[in-house]
This record gives sequence, structure tokens and C-alpha cells, in this order.
Amino acid sequence: MEEQEHVIKLSDVRVYVRENLVLDKVSFAVERGEFIYLIGRTGSGKSSLMRTLYADLPMREGEGFVAGHALKDIPNKEVPFLRRKLGIVFQDFQLLTDRSVEENLKFVMRATGWTDKQKMDDHVDELLAMVQLPTGSRKKMATQLSGGEQQRVAVARALVNSPEVILADEPTGNLDPETSEGILQLFIDITAKGTSVILATHNYSFFEKHPARTLKCESGYLVDTQQRVGPEDF
Repeated sequence: MEEQEHVIKLSDVRVYVRENLVLDKVSFAVERGEFIYLIGRTGSGKSSLMRTLYADLPMREGEGFVAGHALKDIPNKEVPFLRRKLGIVFQDFQLLTDRSVEENLKFVMRATGWTDKQKMDDHVDELLAMVQLPTGSRKKMATQLSGGEQQRVAVARALVNSPEVILADEPTGNLDPETSEGILQLFIDITAKGTSVILATHNYSFFEKHPARTLKCESGYLVDTQQRVGPEDF
């Protein structure tokens, strides 16, 4: 079936927030290992689309498949299994501030069925290496880290279960330009290993330095384009 050939495939989806139609006739597909920007002005529907993809907003109309799961009327009991195949990264990190880096990562492992302590310890080291943080940072509290380091931990957390897709919603919105560039490069490196990334951003400099396929939320629709994108679109 075609939906299984893509990690994400939406056809004529209508995105609602409560009773308000935010995006209409949304249709697009994402290949494995593809890097995509999601752009649009504030309030244009970027976050609502993201929330629909990880089943935080119900899909009422149209058809959608993410990581092998049908989103239309997805049962609540199936949502955790969908999210295990996704990595979600937010602007405000959403780390557990009363715990160490290691415990932030192990919290997700335990919540998703990990039980072997040695495998969990080894995986912490693997994850920190993937996001280019020294192993010595594992014992630091989240609040002891810089903003860029915290976001790298958030990316590591998103990678815990080797997701098929990472959905990153304004992940550099609170970071300085140099740190933001490092986080962008991290996502690009992740796609090289076969994980797809959709990155919602207002940062036009990203597109200038690293052009890629771009989905634009505009006037209640989603436009799939790599052309005619300018600073005003971000």
C-alpha cells in the first residue's frame, strides 16, 4: 500500500483546533530520511499541523498515515505506540528540571518499556555522542546546562527509541544564531542516518545556508514548494 512507502502521507486533511478550521486540503508525503522545513507566519497553522501528526489534535476529515499508523479516528490506546515511533522536540526544551541529563533520558526509556539497566546506561552514552555532548554531562542537572546544551538533550530524548520521524516545533526559537546553526546541523546529520525531520522555523538564515524542501502554511492552506521563498515568509 502506498501509505507504507512513506513515513508520513496526508491526503485532503482538514486541521481543526476545537471547531476552528486552521488548514484545509492538506496533502503531502514524506520520504524516509527526508529533511523538510515547515514555515509560515505566527498563527498560520504550523503547530496545529504538528499536533495533528502526533495525534494531539484529532484528525476528523481526510486520511493520514504516520509511521504506519492511521491517524483518522486513531484509538487512544494506540497513540502511545504511534509516539514511540516519533521524536518530538519543542522550543522550550520541556526537560525535567529537577533531574540530571541521564535521568531525563532514562525517564523516557522506562516509560517506553526499557528495563535492562546496563543497556540503559550504554544507550545514554550513545545518545549523548549522537548529539555531540560529552559523557561527563550525564550527571549534570538540566538547569546547569546552556540553552543549546538543553536543546541537545531534548533531541537526545527524542532519539531514545530510534524514531522514524522527528517533529521539531521551533526548536531554535530561544537560542542565539550560532547555537541555532549547531542544532540545525544536528538535525541534518540525523536525516543522513535515515530518520525524517520536519522542522518548523521562523529562521530564514537556515534556508539560505541549507536549502531544502519547504512546506508553507499560508491563508489556510499548505503549499509544498522550494521556490519563491523569501524572508517575509518566515
